[in-house]
Amino acid sequence: LHVLFEHAAGYALFAVREVEEIGLLLPQVRAVPAGIRLHFHALVKGLSAQSASKAQLGLGHSYSRAKVKFNVNRVDNMIIQSISLLDQLDKDINTFSMRVREWYGYHFPELIKIVSENYTYCRLAKFIGNRKELSEESLEGLEEIVMDGAKAQAILEASRSSMGMDISPLDLINIESFSSRVISLSEYRKGLQEYLRSKMSQVAPTVTPVHPLPPQVGARLISHAGSLTNLAKYPASTVQILGAEKALFRALKTRGNTPKYGLIFHSTFIGRAAAKNKGRISRYLANKCTIASRIDCFSGAWGPRRGGGCNPGGRFCHDGNFIFRQQHLTVLTTRRRRRRRRKRRRRRRRPGTQRRRTSAAELEPGRAPAYGLTD
Repeated sequence: LHVLFEHAAGYALFAVREVEEIGLLLPQVRAVPAGIRLHFHALVKGLSAQSASKAQLGLGHSYSRAKVKFNVNRVDNMIIQSISLLDQLDKDINTFSMRVREWYGYHFPELIKIVSENYTYCRLAKFIGNRKELSEESLEGLEEIVMDGAKAQAILEASRSSMGMDISPLDLINIESFSSRVISLSEYRKGLQEYLRSKMSQVAPTVTPVHPLPPQVGARLISHAGSLTNLAKYPASTVQILGAEKALFRALKTRGNTPKYGLIFHSTFIGRAAAKNKGRISRYLANKCTIASRIDCFSGAWGPRRGGGCNPGGRFCHDGNFIFRQQHLTVLTTRRRRRRRRKRRRRRRRPGTQRRRTSAAELEPGRAPAYGLTD
C-alpha cells in the first residue's frame, strides 16, 4: 500500500507494510494519514519538528489570505483612516485653540474680538508675545499674518490701551510653545486634506468629481459603510440616510417623520436649496453617488461610449466625471407641477358652469333622440 501525503512542506510518497487485507483493516487504514501527519518530521530526512510547524503556519496564513480574498492593492482603508484622523484633528485643534485663547486672553483680551479665526489667533499669539513690546516696526509682520492693514492697525492700537494683566516671561514661553504645536497641527491638517483629496481621486475617481459632493463627504460615506465595496452594494435609499441611523430608528419607534438625509447633507448643493427641495435633491444626489461607487468598485474605470463624447443627457462625460446641472432637477418636479395645475383648474371652475351634454331633441326640435321615447 502506497500513500501520497500532502504536507505544508511538500508531497511525500509512503509505502505501508504488513497490511494483508484492506477491507478487514479499514479503520487502521484510515488512521494511517493521521499517523503520517503526526510523525511527518520523523519520517522525512532533513525535516525537523520546528521546520514542519513553520511550514504549517505559512500554509495557514496563505490559506487565510486566499479565503478572505486579501488584496494589498485595495487602498480604501487609507481613506478610512485619513478621514477619521481628519475629524479627530478638527476636534483637537478647536479644543487647543480655545485653550490658547483662554490662556493668552488674560494678557491680551482685546485680541479675541479682533481676530476670530483659530489658526490666525495662534500665529498672532506666537508673534506678539508680550503686548507691551509691540511697536510700529511690528506692523508689517502683523499685516503679513492677518492679511489686512486695518486689522493690523487695530491690533497695534488695542495693545497700547489693553486692560490685560502682566505676564511673566516663563508663562510667555509656555504659551508660545503651545501655540507652535497648534500651528503645526493646523498645517498638518492642510497637508492631510490634500492627501485625502488625491487618494479619493485614485480610489474613487467617479465619486470624487460629483460636483456638489466634496471629497470629504465621499470619504465619510466610505468610512461609514466600511469599504468602497459595501458602499457600492447599498441601495440609493440607504446611501441617502447613511449617518442618520439614530434619527431613523427614533422616527420608526415614535412613528414620526423619517430623516431625509444623513452624511450627504454636508453637500453644498443641499445646503443652498430651499427646505421643500432638500429631500428631492438629496435623493437625486444619492442615486448618482450610488452609480458612481458601483462604477469605481466593479469596473475600475469609466471609459467613453462608442462614438466618443458624453452620454445622452450630459450626466456622464467621457472621462468619468458627473455633470450635475440645475436643469436635471426639473425632471423631478414635472409630475408635481402638473398635479398642481390640475388642482388650480378645478378650483377656478364654479359649480354649475360645467358643460353638459346636449341631447338630440335640443339640437332638432320635434325629433326624438335615438335612445329615448316620444311623448
